[in-house]
Amino acid sequence: MTRPVPIAASLALAVLSFAAFAQTETAPATSEPALAATPATAAPAAPVGSAERGRQLTFTCQGCHGVTGYKNAYPNYHVPRIGGQSAVYLTNALTEYKKGSRKHPTMQVQAQSFSEQDIADIAAYLSELKQ
Repeated sequence: MTRPVPIAASLALAVLSFAAFAQTETAPATSEPALAATPATAAPAAPVGSAERGRQLTFTCQGCHGVTGYKNAYPNYHVPRIGGQSAVYLTNALTEYKKGSRKHPTMQVQAQSFSEQDIADIAAYLSELKQ
């Protein structure tokens, strides 16, 4: 004959023992400080921009952004001066145009031709300019 109460009690005792062990388990003590865990989905480091290379990449930008008061034909949009903007702003703007989350047909096409390194280089150069 099976004895359900002792079996259930044994299972409960095993589960409670395991739970207690899991809560009290600690890492072995070492003299080295613990390293912070890095999530597996951590974004790779952003590329460092080269202003010299960025200067070479911005010649086409001057056609619109280098003309004071310039408005393009479609859509009728005031073209901002970008020299002297922060590198973070410029990187974000070009990345958003590249992804399509910022809308302007000409800028989307331009940005799609740039790599992440190109964008970092352009932002580094333009952020150093005086307006």
